[in-house]
Amino acid sequence: MTAGGGEGARLAKVLEAYLGESEIPWEAGARDGEFVLTLPGEKKLKTVASLVVTDSTLSVSAFVIRNPDENHEEFYRYLLRKNLRLPGLAYAIDASGDVYVTGRLPAAGVDADYLDQLLGALLQAADAHFNELLAIGFLTSMRKEWAWRVSRGESTRNLEAFRHLLED
Repeated sequence: MTAGGGEGARLAKVLEAYLGESEIPWEAGARDGEFVLTLPGEKKLKTVASLVVTDSTLSVSAFVIRNPDENHEEFYRYLLRKNLRLPGLAYAIDASGDVYVTGRLPAAGVDADYLDQLLGALLQAADAHFNELLAIGFLTSMRKEWAWRVSRGESTRNLEAFRHLLED
C-alpha cells in the first residue's frame, strides 16, 4: 500500500512492517493510504481502527460506542473529562452522536516505537472506559435485556460485568 511519495511512502512502509511484526490483523481500506486494523480488547471484544497515511500526516480513528440512549449530558461530560488525559488523541462524535477516538499527527518521525505507543493509547481510549460508558448511556436497555434473558432462562454471560446494577 502506498500513500504518494516521500514521507507518506516511508510511513506506509513503516506501518506495514510494524503491523506484520506485531501480527495485528489489517486490510487495505477504501481510501488511498488507509489501513484498517482490528485490535483485541478486554471490555470491548475488538476495536476497529482506521489509519490514513498521506504525504504529510497520519490520521487515526476508532469507533468506541454508539450514541447513548440516555443520560447524554453525563455521558459526554465523562468523555470530555477523559480527553484531558489522552496523548494526541481526542474523543469526538459524528452527526449521529456515535463516539470515536481520533487524532492527526505529522508523518515525519513516526516510527515503529511511536506506532506502538499510539495504538496502545488508541486501544486504551476505546476499551478502558467502555463499561462505564455502557452503564451511563445504556442502563435502561441493559436492565430490559437482563430481565428478558432471566425470564426466558437465557444466558446473561454478556451482562455479568453489570450484574450489580441489573439485579433487583
